[in-house]
Amino acid sequence: METLFGRNAKEFIGNFMKQLLKFEKIDKFIVEIRDQKVLLDADVAVIYGVTTKDINKAVANNPDKFPEGYIFSLLKVEKDELVENFHRFERLKHSTVNPKVFTEKGRCYITSRCHCEERSDVAIS
Repeated sequence: METLFGRNAKEFIGNFMKQLLKFEKIDKFIVEIRDQKVLLDADVAVIYGVTTKDINKAVANNPDKFPEGYIFSLLKVEKDELVENFHRFERLKHSTVNPKVFTEKGRCYITSRCHCEERSDVAIS
């Protein structure tokens, strides 16, 4: 039985549910800093299947492409607060580098810079 977009109903619903689950998994990565919902550079790397180094290299090679509101570095006090309040940020405790965080605009732009597959199912909301 052919239905929407040439797919049968069961296949269509299955694919829809997979996309919905991917979207819902993003919530665990979102944190609120400076009254903005953001993703840390390491989390963006996990989502797109690249290394944090690739993400930060793309940013370093294109500083003019990330205007204010796309990306910012955490202050030490902000990083320390994340480590203190979220167990999953324990890896940052002894890091000498303050991580970068991406707003929704920055997340969209970084996909084009690091040659990642565009993940349209990933959104910060």
